[in-house]
Amino acid sequence: MTENVDQGARDRQGSDDFSSPVERERTISPDRILSAIGDEHRRAILNALHSTSSKTLSYDALVERVADRIRDEETALEPDAHRQRVRIAMHHTHLPKLEAVRIIDYEADTGQIMYVGGELEQDLLALIESYDSDE
Repeated sequence: MTENVDQGARDRQGSDDFSSPVERERTISPDRILSAIGDEHRRAILNALHSTSSKTLSYDALVERVADRIRDEETALEPDAHRQRVRIAMHHTHLPKLEAVRIIDYEADTGQIMYVGGELEQDLLALIESYDSDE
């Protein structure tokens, strides 16, 4: 019973502060982490966050960076339409998936997204990026 209470406490995130990597104990399987970073939009999100000195960006700034990095190759969307498409996908799909595996903290009230991933995520992103740049 105590273990379930402790797990619940770890799973809750405060609405006022981001959780630090030390405070969050990873109980996420490697399969879920790999699934989360397997999408190029989510990798663009993580790379944008990881490349900032504070590891934090506003939602709007993150949308701009991801939209600039990810080009919609299937259709020739106008830049505004492309950014709107990225904005919607980030809100409904990509940010929730990354938050579920505790790689980011997203504070919807403030519109701030913070990279809180650890060494494993950084190593995986570096490996994938080196593979992507070879193509």
